[in-house]
Amino acid sequence: MPQSRRRLLTTFVGAAGILAAKPLLLAGLPVQVHPQPMPSPNAPNQNFPPGLDGPDNKPPADHKDIDPKKQQEIKADIQKLYELAAELKDQTEKADLNSMLPVNMVKKAQQIEKLAKQIKELSRG
Repeated sequence: MPQSRRRLLTTFVGAAGILAAKPLLLAGLPVQVHPQPMPSPNAPNQNFPPGLDGPDNKPPADHKDIDPKKQQEIKADIQKLYELAAELKDQTEKADLNSMLPVNMVKKAQQIEKLAKQIKELSRG
């Protein structure tokens, strides 16, 4: 019995010694310092919420300066987009989509996508 106590006490003392010596052993290793990125001098100040750090560089959008010719083109494209979408909807209601997607439906969807991108680019200016 005394020998088992001695062995148990030796184990506890050894474990405590290892745990106590760990910081001393690691003190000789070089410490890795993670460099902090430098903020850009042109970046907005992170300490201020948007709008409080001064006026924006963008001039306010003036809706009166939009070219009327471009407006008519956008309206015509939107009307065509609406018609194409309605045709595609009619085709999907009539077709059996469980077997295979018809090629003309895929082409119509591509036309719609292309027209939508064109409208987006026209409206940007």
